Amino acid sequence: MHMRSFLATGASVSEIGLGTWQLGGTEWGDVPDDQAMATLHAAADAGVTFFDTADIYGLGRSETLLGRFLRERSDRQRFFIATKLGRFPQPGWPENFSRQGVFEHTENSLRRLGVEALDLTQTHCIPLDVMRRGEVFEHLRELKRQGKIKAFGASVESIEEALACLEHDGMASLQIIFNIFRQKPIDALFEKAKARRVALIVRLPLASGLLSGKLTADTTFAPTDHRHFNRDGQKFNVGETFAGLPFARGIELADMLKPLVPPEMTMAQFALRWCLDFDAVTTVIPGARRPEQARMNAAASDLPPLSPKLHERLRRFYEDEVVQHIRGKY
Repeated sequence: MHMRSFLATGASVSEIGLGTWQLGGTEWGDVPDDQAMATLHAAADAGVTFFDTADIYGLGRSETLLGRFLRERSDRQRFFIATKLGRFPQPGWPENFSRQGVFEHTENSLRRLGVEALDLTQTHCIPLDVMRRGEVFEHLRELKRQGKIKAFGASVESIEEALACLEHDGMASLQIIFNIFRQKPIDALFEKAKARRVALIVRLPLASGLLSGKLTADTTFAPTDHRHFNRDGQKFNVGETFAGLPFARGIELADMLKPLVPPEMTMAQFALRWCLDFDAVTTVIPGARRPEQARMNAAASDLPPLSPKLHERLRRFYEDEVVQHIRGKY
């Protein structure tokens, strides 16, 4: 596993991390505690040191599982735990962004994780006007001065939101959507983030599974899975798109990519390797529900970079075949 600098924090983290939304709740299908713990330990044993969670994942279950994981590890000091706040249902918006709300959510995360200070806390896809006003970031600066958090950042959905957050002092990181189907950050964000020494955490590198190589036009999802949709009219529970694309078109695009995958890689590893080939990226956080998935994802770190020719081809593929189909915030 290769490590990368988390820039302004001075920390060094694994370039492949683990996102833990799927371990907290049922939005990706139910994961029993023993399976979740085995997945966390498998990731760690494969070299992963960066774990991303949020207070809303399972209403605290993901953080609680990570707290148990830390207690079970004799090497716990090497792990960097990033959490998020702002979407917990109690007290809800707009109180979640108040000083009292931010402080209470932070104390709850500290308790569930069993740590004295959070390595990183991030605002969790909060309203753009709240980001622009910036009071929420002043609350986080105060928590940092008190030693409750070591650094803060923002998880965002669009480039507009990312650029708004870059205007605020003390921002250590941005968590963004970035994958072969969502290449806009390359031109619109990467150089600006590097200039501000802001770490970039990449979520949805597999486009909610489209780039795993395992979904087909006949794939269905459990009603509790956030990707579940009604095929009649292609209306999705989470909007009108799947990972920003109409589901059928997303499957077609993924199938078009399969012949480009180098023989030594799975399609998922190919998608992760593509993200890692950009030096503005600090860490990539694919999810995993089983230990073998965590190990396979981690192995992408040791695979060779994709060739410049292949990168050029994937850029043309995005421009010619993908961008016109993207829907929603971008």
